[in-house]
Amino acid sequence: MPYGRRAVLRLAAALGATATLGYLAVDRFGEPERPAGAAPAPQGPPGAGPGAAPAAGPQAARAARLHPSSYRLQPMTAYAPPAFRRAVPPVRRRPFLSMSGVGRSMVLSFDDGPDPRYTPAILETLRRYECRAMFFVCGEMAVENPDLLREMAADGHVVGNHSWSHPLIPKLRPSRIRDELGSTSEVVERTLGAAPLWYRAPYGAWNRHSFEIGAELGMEPLAWTVDTLDWKEPGTGTIVRRVLDGAAPGAVVLSHDAGGDRSQSVAALRRYLPELLDAGYHITVPRR
Repeated sequence: MPYGRRAVLRLAAALGATATLGYLAVDRFGEPERPAGAAPAPQGPPGAGPGAAPAAGPQAARAARLHPSSYRLQPMTAYAPPAFRRAVPPVRRRPFLSMSGVGRSMVLSFDDGPDPRYTPAILETLRRYECRAMFFVCGEMAVENPDLLREMAADGHVVGNHSWSHPLIPKLRPSRIRDELGSTSEVVERTLGAAPLWYRAPYGAWNRHSFEIGAELGMEPLAWTVDTLDWKEPGTGTIVRRVLDGAAPGAVVLSHDAGGDRSQSVAALRRYLPELLDAGYHITVPRR
């Protein structure tokens, strides 16, 4: 991208952040349910490492109960609106689904990593176009790849919590939900110096306990507007078309950077990101 165009985009994003703070639009109807188009991510091949290095006290006890059973599959930028404070009870009844009040802005999000086979290429593409994204990480992946977490933070991306082992949350006891979310937040905080402010339920499956425990851990729940279904490996062109067809002010795009062969997701980002920018969209993330 020519330097002049990058400068204009940076200025436009900065002006947008100054002019409007906006808030993520929360769905106002009843109890949480799975977003439209959500589907379970496929199980990846076995072989992930055992997890975190030995830790003392409660951290060690939690980590001991969260042995990764299989290879599994979501620092704030200074100029991207809107701003949020750490979550506190009372809790939400539904996750945020989109972003409003920030003009032609969109959020790109990537779940289930970090994966050293695919995450670096995604980070390189975002860096090339000077864009920020949200990465909802699984604890068992994050603990094995702390350097990728640090690279995300250094580039200004939001690192969110996607549980430890990607279970179906509504089937878990509250104590296990706390372990899944709490252990992942501890890994992120230990690596980056700050705990995550956002979390996303695996498979988009939320329940009352997950909202309550997430709030106790200081996190807000974020779902998505556009599901690329890239975990099905539908082809690079199909992923690109789904993103471009779903592009709209405030849209939150769901993709994946782990949990299977994500080469199509990497290739699709390289194609749709410049098209979104050329169409006048600002790719942004929440900030404190």
